[in-house]
Amino acid sequence: MLEQVMQVVRDVARQEVMPRFLRVGKTRKDDGSLFTEADMACQQALGEKLPAVLPHPVLGEEMTREEQDALWQGNPDGLWVVDPIDGTTNFVNGLPYFAISVALMVRGVSELGVIYNPVSDEMFYARRGQGAWLNQQRLPLKTTRNSMGDAIAAVEVKYLRSGKLAARMSSVAPFGSQRSMGSSTLDWCFLAAGRYDLYLHGGQRLWDYAAGAVILEEAGGRLASLNTDDYWSDTVWKRSVIAAIDPELYGHWHRWVRANQ
Repeated sequence: MLEQVMQVVRDVARQEVMPRFLRVGKTRKDDGSLFTEADMACQQALGEKLPAVLPHPVLGEEMTREEQDALWQGNPDGLWVVDPIDGTTNFVNGLPYFAISVALMVRGVSELGVIYNPVSDEMFYARRGQGAWLNQQRLPLKTTRNSMGDAIAAVEVKYLRSGKLAARMSSVAPFGSQRSMGSSTLDWCFLAAGRYDLYLHGGQRLWDYAAGAVILEEAGGRLASLNTDDYWSDTVWKRSVIAAIDPELYGHWHRWVRANQ
């Protein structure tokens, strides 16, 4: 099944996304985020193809909140969750850091995740209990570990609810350097690969974390939210994350974030 999902994602990227790269106009949704014809075309194609792999409904970012709520409440035993283009701002401006994300969720927990950057042709994927991979290479890619002082952290400051935490992040954060590149799904993958060491985000939507969180877990990473150490029990529609690929770094990072909230 995982191979079939990967092929669906690759086909949809080739047919619906890349032909529109730098060739579509943009509009803004009510929440201020960007939206393009490519987002809708990709979501429609995934909505048609994924149920043929496994007959569950598809919940996509470009649906109304009422539609999303109904799908989430009505399908606990199986639901596809897709982000047709995560990083739409990058997509419309020609920045090659965006991805298609697909997860299969059962009873609120992701069992399968596929995230694909069609520009770099990097396919990140995992199935619970079977490890995480990038183009047939087991994740994480790195065998050496950074110390906290050398660690690279992916941090999205603008969604942090605590002014104290945001201020401390810019003044006395314990890591070596910080990145924020505009695609939450790829941030998860870069963490799972060991390209990043640490991760902090103040509030992601379901489709931002559904695939990435299981890929990180299957790569051996650790995660919690700002509210609870039981990540999968936290708020569905806006979930924060504290994470690291290395368990020892995770312990230090988790304690620092908690102490500075």
